[in-house]
Amino acid sequence: MASFRVAITDQGFPDLDAERRELAAVGAEIVAGQCRTEDEVLALAQGADAILCDASPITRRVLAGLPRLRVVSEYGIGVDNVDLAAASELGVWVANVPGFCTAEVADHTMALLLAAARRVVLHDRSVRAGGWGPADAFGPVERLSDQALGLIGFGRIGSAVARRARGFGLRVLAYDPAIPDAAVREQGAQPADLETLLAEADYVSLHLPATPQTRGLLSARHIALMKPGAWLINTARGALVDEEALADALRSGRLAGAALDVRRAEPPGPLDPLRDLPNVILTPHCAYYSRRSLAELQLAAARNVVAVLRGGAPATPVNPGIAPRRIP
Repeated sequence: MASFRVAITDQGFPDLDAERRELAAVGAEIVAGQCRTEDEVLALAQGADAILCDASPITRRVLAGLPRLRVVSEYGIGVDNVDLAAASELGVWVANVPGFCTAEVADHTMALLLAAARRVVLHDRSVRAGGWGPADAFGPVERLSDQALGLIGFGRIGSAVARRARGFGLRVLAYDPAIPDAAVREQGAQPADLETLLAEADYVSLHLPATPQTRGLLSARHIALMKPGAWLINTARGALVDEEALADALRSGRLAGAALDVRRAEPPGPLDPLRDLPNVILTPHCAYYSRRSLAELQLAAARNVVAVLRGGAPATPVNPGIAPRRIP
């Protein structure tokens, strides 16, 4: 009989071979599903010692209803689907996998920036419809080395974007109260307060987690502060942006465009205010993806679970210092 039960409540991987190999070392049984509601999580994870998840709602009700649960290990960096306060109060470890897709998200951010700067999507649509230029059909294009990129958030991914952007000659501004100015300058970026960054940047790129402090950070007021003709790039979390205010700024022409890999609702609903705007580039929350990043993610997330089931702490806890739950 298995020593432990591990519920994989949602995932999008080709297989779970990595998890099975790692968890077999502690005699763990795996049950897997695609849970989108609290009730589905509770039904799948009854008796579970650990949960591996991506976006399933791990709420207070779920955590309280699973008395054997010791750890929630997130497939990814953001843990906004987990009630972190409840988990900490109940003594349940929450772990993530920081850094697994830093290169991929930084590359995708630059791909969106370049597509915006060079009007790649609009020219592609035009050629497919039978057009052939002129080069300025969609407005003037400026040389990148004459422009500025503003990074809101300057952790692993933000600083990786800065390194790439410097290679294109962009002037890089960075706003992140948690990062010392000297560390920003070491990465070749210029520290700036939020208002200055918004006023000066031709491209504003978001690189923050969704937390109670950051949700709605790019509000209607802040969108109004952006430089006329600027682009917004978001490969972080959709909850950071007031999408209605963004749509208004795009329709009016005050902003040149937006390039978004993440949305407030995923997938967006039928009344999505951004999908039909010609000056919006959309990708389906895929910035994290490469074959290597997925392999690293699965392995690291499973190892966080194994560490806890062996009586220790996860390698990358989000709530360090908790008093671990007493298991009945």
